[in-house]
Amino acid sequence: MALTGRVPLLLLLGIVPVVLRPAWSTAWLWLLAVLVLVVVDWLAAPPPTLLRVVRRGGGSVRLGEGTTTTLVVEATGGRRVRAVLRDAWQPTAGATDNRHRVSLSPGDRAVLTTPLRPRRRGDLRATGVTVRCPGPLGLAARQRTTDVPGAVRSLPAFESRRHLPSRLARLRELDGRAAVRVRGRGTEFDSLREFVRGDDTRSIDWRATARTRTVVVRTWQPERDRRVVLVLDTSRTSAARVGDVPRLDSAMDAALLLATLASRAGDRVDLVAGDRTVRTRVKAAGGRSVATGLQDRMADLEPVLAEADWAALAGAVSSMGRHRALVVLLTPLEPSAVEQGLLPVLPALTRHHRVVVASVRDPGLSELATRRGTAEEVYDAAAAEQALARRERTARVLRAIGVDVVDADAEDLPPALADHYLSLKARGLL
Repeated sequence: MALTGRVPLLLLLGIVPVVLRPAWSTAWLWLLAVLVLVVVDWLAAPPPTLLRVVRRGGGSVRLGEGTTTTLVVEATGGRRVRAVLRDAWQPTAGATDNRHRVSLSPGDRAVLTTPLRPRRRGDLRATGVTVRCPGPLGLAARQRTTDVPGAVRSLPAFESRRHLPSRLARLRELDGRAAVRVRGRGTEFDSLREFVRGDDTRSIDWRATARTRTVVVRTWQPERDRRVVLVLDTSRTSAARVGDVPRLDSAMDAALLLATLASRAGDRVDLVAGDRTVRTRVKAAGGRSVATGLQDRMADLEPVLAEADWAALAGAVSSMGRHRALVVLLTPLEPSAVEQGLLPVLPALTRHHRVVVASVRDPGLSELATRRGTAEEVYDAAAAEQALARRERTARVLRAIGVDVVDADAEDLPPALADHYLSLKARGLL
């Protein structure tokens, strides 16, 4: 049973008879009359089981974007039903305007739409539909909550896609201009030209030379079918927030931009994500839908309060193929975590692959280092300077062993990583 706001108002009206006939019996009789009216009204209310509720749709949506979920309500009994339905979702689903009033005759249907705006990644589920059918007096109502399954998959926000058109334009420039020509196995044939001093004699095309009066050599261009392996760190260091966004989400944004750009360049994209264990892996993703596929696999990833097992992650990279690849490690440039966990496994990776460490930098450290108005701020600035110096020292160590380091703020990391990829491609280093 659910009581409406009319019941306390009706009880307050009992003041009138009590004032006219001051006695305890008057108050008790008024309470009894109200109770009888409430019970009669509750018995006269239609049962919620007269309404059949079915949910339609679901699907997926990017984090922060809006979507809708639909309920189809049908009156199955032999009487008219007035009811209020509440479509309840978990709080992070961002359900609004989820209370709906219906008045249905037998056999009628109503389609009810609830707007959703997810505030967290992953599968967000409905917690139930509550049907409340008031009585004819509006004092009491029959109420029932039923489980009407529903879920919306909230994908990582791909905010850096606004940088994609400009990077694709640069990619087309690289493909259209005279690319760096290399010779040797594992490259794509481009054209024939006349031999000049300095050319490798192994590139001479003897059949073409026999048909002409000059020595002809083959020219080659870098292969398009390269591998890009994205390694997403989900350990404790990725749980820290920069601004209001976890580092893991910022790393995902950078990974999606690079994956989309690489797939448009004709490269294959692999994904490995994990901490102590490998949480997910995607092999040879490609095509124009690569971002959608990776978003779906990233949706359930959450930071784990444990150190990353880089030996296991490096093993996962090796298990996906021994061919040379661009391996992008999306992990915070935290000196202790890098020196103790990552550095020991880097030599094995750099021996076979081109390795890039992409890190989300906290601009708060730089801001803290500039504030020196009070004694407390001076101490904070000294600590910030020390942390920045340790990060820079760690970056120098990584570069010394042949690892490229891209360290930028959350908003700047995706375009910076994409630019670094294009730079490597333009120099023929992939």
